[in-house]
Amino acid sequence: MTEIHPHTAVIILNWNGKKYLGQFLPLLVKYTIRPGTELVVADNGSSDGSVQFLKKAFPGIRLITFPKNYGFAAGYNRAIEATGAEYIVLLNSDVEVTPGWLDPLIGLLEHDPAVAACMPRIRSWHRRDHFEYAGAAGGFIDRWGYPFCRGRILNHIEPDAGQYDEERDIFWATGACMVVRRSIYLEAGGLDERFFAHMEEIDLCWRIKNMGYRIIYQPLSTVYHVGGGTLPNEHPHKLYLNFRNNLLTLCKNLPQGKRGITMMIRTCLDTLAALKYLFTWQPANAWAVFRAYGGFMRRLKHCRNERKRWLARYPLNDHAEIYRGSILVQFFLRKKKTFIDLKFPGGNG
Repeated sequence: MTEIHPHTAVIILNWNGKKYLGQFLPLLVKYTIRPGTELVVADNGSSDGSVQFLKKAFPGIRLITFPKNYGFAAGYNRAIEATGAEYIVLLNSDVEVTPGWLDPLIGLLEHDPAVAACMPRIRSWHRRDHFEYAGAAGGFIDRWGYPFCRGRILNHIEPDAGQYDEERDIFWATGACMVVRRSIYLEAGGLDERFFAHMEEIDLCWRIKNMGYRIIYQPLSTVYHVGGGTLPNEHPHKLYLNFRNNLLTLCKNLPQGKRGITMMIRTCLDTLAALKYLFTWQPANAWAVFRAYGGFMRRLKHCRNERKRWLARYPLNDHAEIYRGSILVQFFLRKKKTFIDLKFPGGNG
């Protein structure tokens, strides 16, 4: 008999998140009543009783258990390989969904085969009228590889006053809540497991863009994200992963003619960032930046091999969703702190 796979799999990757599972799973179950949709929790070797809690409180949710913490990238890769759904939803355990949240996202993929992935409006769970740091109203990067969002430039987060109510193409969708075609996810190679965590969704989205597909922000869907549930934004280990993985992303995906100058400028800018941490009495953060370069160099061979393998299949293109200026110059020198202030080509909304 042919196995029937669910049309959509909503996958939560959990690591010691029993508190959030108890808080947000009831709403996920309540508001995800869609034929052919499977709810999955993939547990990354939790030690807080998450598995026992799920078996008792949510027996209808499919549970995949791993023997250890594989990290965000490898954990999701293993979970997605274990499902056969056409559409995959990557959903953080600390996300509160709302009524009807999933239909507009799946609808985008069903109605346009050129759309490979999409994301909803991400608001802050703590300040519900504001966007949330990790994704806001869609992700972009500038010419030097620094990520930012509509609704969040660096550490400046905007209230949601309807200024980003229009659907539009974006450069990256947040891993906090991303819907992606499973076939394209696998063809793109999935999340890079050497990243472990942080920035891996930007790397994946860049590869998907190089394959010729679109990534879309869908404002008709809204979720609320707690954020910082594992590590706060300025934690040294999180800084280390962000800086290291940003360099790996650039090395792997930049067009040939832009890679050299971009990596050189980034080295200068990151050195300035490390010095700023030193002068503001944050030596652990400064050391995290320097360690990131060591981590990058140890993975440089892998990075180059991945780049060669990719070039044998697809070109490394430039994209309209890469901001041609410097987000640091705009923010610190020109005091432009919103996406609308940037006058980004293709429309502000």
